[in-house]
Amino acid sequence: MKYASALMVAGLGLGLGLHAAHAQPATLTLYSAQHPQVDAMLAAEFTKETGIKVLLHEGEGPDIASQIIQEGADSPADVFLTENSPELNLLDEKGLLASVAPATLQQIPAQYSATDGDWLGILARENVLAYNPAKVSASALPASLLDLAKPEWKGKVGFAPSDADFLPLVSAVIKQDGKAAALAWLQGLKANGLIYQDDESVVAAVARGDVATGIINNYYWYRLETELGPDKIDSKIYHFKGGDIGGLINVSGAAVLKSSKNQAAAQEFLAFLASRKAQEMLGASDIDYEYPLRPGIAPNAKLTPFKDLQPPAINVSQLGDDQAAGQLLQQAGLI
Repeated sequence: MKYASALMVAGLGLGLGLHAAHAQPATLTLYSAQHPQVDAMLAAEFTKETGIKVLLHEGEGPDIASQIIQEGADSPADVFLTENSPELNLLDEKGLLASVAPATLQQIPAQYSATDGDWLGILARENVLAYNPAKVSASALPASLLDLAKPEWKGKVGFAPSDADFLPLVSAVIKQDGKAAALAWLQGLKANGLIYQDDESVVAAVARGDVATGIINNYYWYRLETELGPDKIDSKIYHFKGGDIGGLINVSGAAVLKSSKNQAAAQEFLAFLASRKAQEMLGASDIDYEYPLRPGIAPNAKLTPFKDLQPPAINVSQLGDDQAAGQLLQQAGLI
């Protein structure tokens, strides 16, 4: 997703939450790469419960991570919320994150958070292929995402290599097959594909019939369906099966910056994100269409049940920090 400059959202009202007794509640600065509507919803509810105001600064995940690294100990950010785990892994490697409170970590299955406990998984989503049945039949779709680099797919696949959501997919191919194979796959995609600015553009192009298939995260398709109406969208979702790399699960997570001057309030915000109330809000949202990671919380009913997905056996720690993926994209001439 591409965002404009910083958006300031002031939460409204004083609630009776854990810190209602504060005479002068803290103000948190949240650096976020989530959807602006989701950020606004979460910020408003957190302020309602706690009285703690939230200032939002939004952008692309890799860009914000780079900004935090540049700002270092002088960063005004208290919390970083992002859609992809590699940006959190990068900041963790740089020693810029504070440990998440153990009680908060316990609310989310451990495989979706940092192995050292320095960031927390919040939501998950699936990589899928959008396709237009007027352009390609379901029976003709590839068994593997890697097949899209083969000559028979020339002119039939759209993708957005500069979108932050594409980086973890490249990292997963590197993890599974090595850098040489990942580079060859990217070169094949470049030869075959139509390149778009972002995943929103890809899913819209598939729905229009400009291209037969498109590599996206699942929520882009559902957001377009919501916008157009279920009877007016001329595309469908294809789920890769059998642990294929194309069914990669991406994790959206959050962390407290070690440099934050509001450590207690920042930890409270992470606890809120993992709470039943926030997770239920996210699951019921018709904006986000991601899977809540707190056990027992149902996702949007439109989504394929999480248990029915067949992702590759690659966890968030194995995805690394996306640096090698970025280098390969440059080497392939895609960014």
